[in-house]
Amino acid sequence: MQEYPIKRGLTKDVDARIVAELKNCFGVDPEKTAKGYRIKSGALKRLDVFVGTGEKSVIIDTESDISASDEVILDTNRKFRKYLDAITGFSTKERVKRVKSVPE
Repeated sequence: MQEYPIKRGLTKDVDARIVAELKNCFGVDPEKTAKGYRIKSGALKRLDVFVGTGEKSVIIDTESDISASDEVILDTNRKFRKYLDAITGFSTKERVKRVKSVPE
């Protein structure tokens, strides 16, 4: 389970954006769960997304299908990174930089 901060200005309609971007990036309709939304796509047996504390972050929990082919794994990873970029407003490079700047 990983928590990703959302860029300022993108937090207002985060719940609707979660659904829209899951459809856009993965091409499947998410299933509503008690906490948030769930999909199954490609090399992911399960991808759960829900809003974090104060609606300033999203929490994502995944379960991988280890029997998936390399092509499917790469395609799913590409879709997942695209989803993170869209939902958080930060690029992969910006997310890595933010994680490294947090003191342990």
